[in-house]
Amino acid sequence: MSSEAGRDLPRRGLCQGLPMTWHALVLFAPLVVMLAVAAAIDIRSRRIPNALTGLLALTGLLQSFTAGHTVAPWQSILGLLTGVGLLLALFAIGAVGGGDLKLLAAAGAWLGPRLVFQVFLVEAILGMLIVLITCAIHGRLRLLMNNSMLLATNIAHVNQLGTDHVRETGESSRSIDRPLPYAVPIFLATLVILSFGRGGI
Repeated sequence: MSSEAGRDLPRRGLCQGLPMTWHALVLFAPLVVMLAVAAAIDIRSRRIPNALTGLLALTGLLQSFTAGHTVAPWQSILGLLTGVGLLLALFAIGAVGGGDLKLLAAAGAWLGPRLVFQVFLVEAILGMLIVLITCAIHGRLRLLMNNSMLLATNIAHVNQLGTDHVRETGESSRSIDRPLPYAVPIFLATLVILSFGRGGI
């Protein structure tokens, strides 16, 4: 790598076309630590403190202005907005809580739009696996399938039924006793993407 390219690396940020390695985990250490704390709190109380998501978003935005940023400032802002947009519809029907939406948005401030979208895809798969395993352990797979079909039908007709009806259907058709600790799959998905994914916006 030339000296000119080396000088350009901090300005461009880590997430522009470079492979994500353990070095990436070091640069993203504050994000990983705060997501781990969020996951631990979510497991215990099924809530994610606003103070934690606010701190995560603020530090993500601020670090984008430093020399060793993970993403450029505009990417940080766009990543935050992408995180909101990805869960907004699910939040509207009550499938996820406000803390879940804020957590993904805050992570987006560190990751940028492309990586937060990848995290969203991976955490959706991990979350589904967690629900399937939980329902299988408690013998509720048939109930899960029936409730999923009912909710999918309601979502398909949301314009006629309204979001309030869909939300009520989702709340009354839970297949597990307690809501999924959403911060857990977000934390795990972030580790997967940072360890094995590739950057680039």
